[in-house]
Amino acid sequence: MEASELIKKVRKIEIKTKGLSSNIFAGQYHSAFKGRGMAFSEVREYQYGDDIRNIDWNVTARFNHPFIKVFEEERELTVMLVIDVSGSRNFGTQMRTKRDLITEISAVLSFSAIQNNDKIGVILFSNKIEKFIPPKKGRTHILRIIRELLEFEPQEQTTNVSEALRYLTNVIKKKSIAFLISDFMAPNFEDAIKIANRKHDLIALQVFDPRETSLPSVGLLKLQDAETGKIKWIDSSDKSTRDSYQKWWNNRQQQLLTLFRKCGVDNAQIRTNDDYIKPLINIFKKR
Repeated sequence: MEASELIKKVRKIEIKTKGLSSNIFAGQYHSAFKGRGMAFSEVREYQYGDDIRNIDWNVTARFNHPFIKVFEEERELTVMLVIDVSGSRNFGTQMRTKRDLITEISAVLSFSAIQNNDKIGVILFSNKIEKFIPPKKGRTHILRIIRELLEFEPQEQTTNVSEALRYLTNVIKKKSIAFLISDFMAPNFEDAIKIANRKHDLIALQVFDPRETSLPSVGLLKLQDAETGKIKWIDSSDKSTRDSYQKWWNNRQQQLLTLFRKCGVDNAQIRTNDDYIKPLINIFKKR
């Protein structure tokens, strides 16, 4: 992508997503993510009804009068975007590709984070960790994230969600808000999700194209797996073939939802032809 074209795209995404963050998500985001804990603020004299567990015994002994510790919410958070950049993200038959949608969602979440004085970091993964952008604040940092999502090309095309979650758990030491953004085509990541969600506040965003949910009846189709490169011919005019695919998709979706519910992970499903505002707001409202 030419530098001038990239700058235009970055600016276009910034204008759209920054406006959404300011006008729509700011309040929802702030109320959904209230801070990671309580930080010590000051001591004051004990008052009737105060929790005796908060008595500061050192100060009490010094003044021979009970004093308690006062705590306030620790507002600053670290937000991590754990983003699938495998080959399947380039698929799209509607308004945009999955890659385009992931970029917009990531930009909205990033601007929402910095408006609330939170740090934002990124992990890009395929079947390995492709890139790590440490958490920082500021508009320049957000624009770097958007540029990376627009032009980054992974070394590998397949997906390993477990590897990404293990990296998140090992590298980010303090509890963070982690958005796992993927089409979740890869299997077998239940154990990794359980472990990551115990340490971090994990939210799963599944991005997919409506054409992935069912097959059209258009005769002989040549299909290629974007991640493995394998090619397969199918007769889409055969009803049993279409029904079989539909059953596979429905079962897969149900398994994903069951997994997220079992692990206590908030999640949303977002199609490339749908508005992503409502699913994100619904997640924020549930929290």
